[in-house]
Amino acid sequence: MQKPLLSTPQRPLYGILLILTSCVLFSSQDGISKYLTLFYSPILVVWMRFVIQVALTAAVFVPRMGVSILHTKQPKLQLARGVCMLTASVSFVIGLLYVPIGEATAVVFLSPILLTGFAGYFLKEKIKLGQWFAVGSGLLGVLVIVRPGSALFTPAMLLPLIGAFSMSIFQLLTRRLLVTDHIVSTNFLTGVFCTCVMSCLVWYFWQTPTLADFMLMLIGGAIATLGHLLLTYSYRHGSVVMLAPFSYSQIVFSSFVAFLFFGHVPDDLTMVGMFIIILSGAGLVWWQRR
Repeated sequence: MQKPLLSTPQRPLYGILLILTSCVLFSSQDGISKYLTLFYSPILVVWMRFVIQVALTAAVFVPRMGVSILHTKQPKLQLARGVCMLTASVSFVIGLLYVPIGEATAVVFLSPILLTGFAGYFLKEKIKLGQWFAVGSGLLGVLVIVRPGSALFTPAMLLPLIGAFSMSIFQLLTRRLLVTDHIVSTNFLTGVFCTCVMSCLVWYFWQTPTLADFMLMLIGGAIATLGHLLLTYSYRHGSVVMLAPFSYSQIVFSSFVAFLFFGHVPDDLTMVGMFIIILSGAGLVWWQRR
């Protein structure tokens, strides 16, 4: 029997706590992006986020790590991770122009379903029946929220679908890179790549932000930076397959942000979908503790 490429996690509940916290942060950052795209180009919003992410990471870690922050043993995988992050970010933020935050997040979170299959094939992780059931329940909750055949299935829905595929590959590459590369280096290199690419495009969409909006961009960039660090670090304590269902909680958090700041009230079926997702995560915790 072939052994997994990665060792068995020792503190799964700690990994769960980290990924839940990252989901809260990502939902908050998505709300900020949604607001900013009402006044600025999505290209500018995404570019500013990555610029701030790189600047903050450099300010905190370069004095401690020096040039080693640029070190990687797998440059091709780092490049691929950067492409996936850029694709997911741009497609999702542009999608927020046409799709409510909660619904767009639900579509993006088809990625854990894709990720589960990828983890079994590429990482050689053993996928147990309880984990398949939890992920499948999460998918059912997503389908209830999105409701295939409804008015949500427009061409604009392809954007979060692209984001879903990109995020599944992104998380898979993150897990592989943690074997050889430092967590900070991995996130910093991804930020540098995305900043360089977006810098070639942003001048065609430039709008000088107001001081208040710039501060909001700064806060959003800081939140995104912390969220990605926590997400990456969570995979040191839990396998991809085990943590995937808990990422569904971002759908609930995003729907709350949509209601609180944009007045978008989920309907009854959307609430049912959220409840199914919560049950899938709670059921996995119970199963894991057994």
